[in-house]
This record gives sequence, structure tokens and C-alpha cells, in this order.
Amino acid sequence: MVAIIDPTARHQVGASAAAAAAPRPDSLAGLRIGLLENTKRNADGILAALGAELAARNDVESLVHLTKTVFAMPLPVDLVEELINECDVVVVGVGDCGSCSASAVADGIALERMGIPTAVICTDSFVAPSQAMAGLKGAPEFPFLQTAHPIANLSDAGVEERGRSLAAAVEARLLGDRVPALAP
Repeated sequence: MVAIIDPTARHQVGASAAAAAAPRPDSLAGLRIGLLENTKRNADGILAALGAELAARNDVESLVHLTKTVFAMPLPVDLVEELINECDVVVVGVGDCGSCSASAVADGIALERMGIPTAVICTDSFVAPSQAMAGLKGAPEFPFLQTAHPIANLSDAGVEERGRSLAAAVEARLLGDRVPALAP
């Protein structure tokens, strides 16, 4: 006898557990913005450029650069505690493979459920696994942002441009605009 196991069947989340969006701030002024990078090539540079642009556009208190060292696993408890204690809003990225995109979305949903507004960035080649994870986590309409794939081969100037080009969409998401944007 052959048993077929559906890994998605063990934990189906019903509509009653749908992710409630964290309360949104009126502005980013005076806030501590977490930049959670996932060790994927150029993710740190994109988030650094994005953070610099957000800081230039808003009077933020600080940019908090943090690293999730295992990109395909859930956030470790100590990192969650650091995010809660050190950040008012968090940008998660950059999902540029199936597992890291799905994990970034799961992390964003988890942080939103803990009351931290997030903006999750994934590349446009991995929309399907990102949406699938959102559905598995009970938030099928979770609004992650998309940017063009790939990011790993971008030049330094391309990384800088990509990060800065995402700032308006990230700011809108953190402040409550649910419209996903596609950056070049």
C-alpha cells in the first residue's frame, strides 16, 4: 500500500483566522524602520537603498538593519523579539526564489498578526508560491509587493536604483495602501 501525504493538509486555516492587518501609522516620521534582509544576493543592498530613500522622504528615528540567516525557515524567536522591541514597522525582503518568497510572506503575515505593519518584497517570478503561502497562512489576499526578477545579477548601480524605486510602494504599504506595485 502506498500512502500519499499532502503537506498542506495538516494545518488548514479557516476564514476566522484570517490575518488582520496591523494598525497603520499616519506617517513614518519618528518611527524605527526595520529592514529585514534574508541573505539572498543583493537583498541587503536593495534594502539599504530603500531605507535611505525612506529616511530621505520622512523624518524617521532610525533604520534597523537585521538579517534572517536561514531564508526558508520561519523567523526565530529571538529575531521576532528583536523586531518587536526595536522596530515600529518592518520591510521584509527580498524574496527571489520560491522558498524564500513563501517564507517572506509567512514572516510578514506573522509580524502583522503581532501588530507590526510590514511591507514584503518578492520578485515577480515567484508570485505563485507567495500567494500559495498567504493562502496556507489564512491570508489569501495578503498584499506583498513585487519587483522585477532577477535581483542577484544587478550591478551596484542597479541595486541602488531598484531599492530607491521601491520606496514609494513600500511607504504606501506601511501606511495602509493595499495596491501592489511593480518596480522596474
